[in-house]
Amino acid sequence: MQFWEVGLTQGTTIVVDIGKTLAKVSLWSADGRMLDRQARPNTGPVEGGIARLDADGIAAWLPKAMARYADHPVGAVVPVAHGAGVVALKHGNLAFPPYDYEAEPPADVMAAYRAQRDAFAQTGSPALPAGLNFGAQLHWQEELHPSLLDGAMLLPWAQYWAWVLSGTAVSEVTSLGCHSDLWCPADGTFSPMAQRRGWADKFAPLAGAGDVIGTLRPGLAKMTGLSEFVRVHAGLHDSNAALLAARGFPEIAGNEATVLSTGTWFIAMRLPASPVDTASLPEARDCLVNVDAYGQPVPSARWMGGREIETLIELDTRQVDIKPDQPALLAAVPGLLEAGTLLLPGFSPGFGPFPNGTGRWVNAPEDWYARRAAVCLYAALVTDASLDLVGSQDRLLVEGRFAEAEVFVRALAALRPDTTVYVANAHNDVAFGALRLIDPALEPAGELRRVEPLAGGLSAYRNAWRTAMESVPA
Repeated sequence: MQFWEVGLTQGTTIVVDIGKTLAKVSLWSADGRMLDRQARPNTGPVEGGIARLDADGIAAWLPKAMARYADHPVGAVVPVAHGAGVVALKHGNLAFPPYDYEAEPPADVMAAYRAQRDAFAQTGSPALPAGLNFGAQLHWQEELHPSLLDGAMLLPWAQYWAWVLSGTAVSEVTSLGCHSDLWCPADGTFSPMAQRRGWADKFAPLAGAGDVIGTLRPGLAKMTGLSEFVRVHAGLHDSNAALLAARGFPEIAGNEATVLSTGTWFIAMRLPASPVDTASLPEARDCLVNVDAYGQPVPSARWMGGREIETLIELDTRQVDIKPDQPALLAAVPGLLEAGTLLLPGFSPGFGPFPNGTGRWVNAPEDWYARRAAVCLYAALVTDASLDLVGSQDRLLVEGRFAEAEVFVRALAALRPDTTVYVANAHNDVAFGALRLIDPALEPAGELRRVEPLAGGLSAYRNAWRTAMESVPA
């Protein structure tokens, strides 16, 4: 038996996590403990006036980061990445620098693309701004250079990194099913538009997220000092990795539950106890259908919670989740309720459950603790609206950075008294979920903490917010 054929219990695992803001590499023990973590800010170039993903910069850094683990018995590498990226390969190289999903196509290009999209009921993909439907990126590229995709092979962003690691090109459903416009979640097939445009035939063959697609490239093994028998898995979309991590908790596994992943994006993914009609989700309010690592549709809703929070706290360098400030932020809440302080959405136009709103303060506080506490209440109200859109009930797990923002999570618990709200204070849930692809029996370290609702409830506050919202278009 070769080293790469043995199970996770025989060695350590590297998780390569390519986020929008940071690229991360972490080392994990066989029993699910993180041994080390490295991170690098992504700084994508602008080429031809279009912002690009930082493919070259990450690729130059990655071998150096992995080399740090040359003295460990590394048996596997699993890549994860954000979902709104697509790569074209030609002759073993990038056909063009992949687009950053925040790059804005010209209005006429986007209008022509939108006219070709399939119905939401088929794809579960709402019409999103910029390049968040990565079909729009392919359309834009063909408009600029009609022949550039001729003879090219397409890969989702996560599987591009699997190719960088192994030399084997595959596609995978959590990435294809992440609001790409190119996948039909209920049927498990490429969308009619993807087939009409010829893109479906260009994508690399499908593989399961946990499949071993090969071993480490010999050149990469030499550069890093790792064994050439290190196995490389196909990998998956990062939010779906977080979902896999959450399913390791007994409170979530097999139950009606919703997992709220918090970072730049707040993504609510519902795990329904029985099948639901995803075609009825309100696509115009940033609802969508993700596809989990097992190929099952996942009703989802999202908004740019982290981005909006950072916008709203402005020059305040103390973040809303910083531990020492939590008592002062909680103490500021009664005064905000008494003063009728409100924030009306939204501060990321085009996104979330209120995409057409123009954000504004009502009775804005001057004190910085009060301001941050008010932002947390706002985040809870918008998240509550998103959760309603996907029919969230019974159990809610908040994970990621903002699980440590006490005003936010306790306000959510107060707004949803019939839901048991839990937090998992782990910053490495995405990487741990990737690890569970290899060993599904792994359980997260520690236990979930049940969130205590804010005292007195927030029903009157929510009613005031909704009344003020009557002038905000949904």
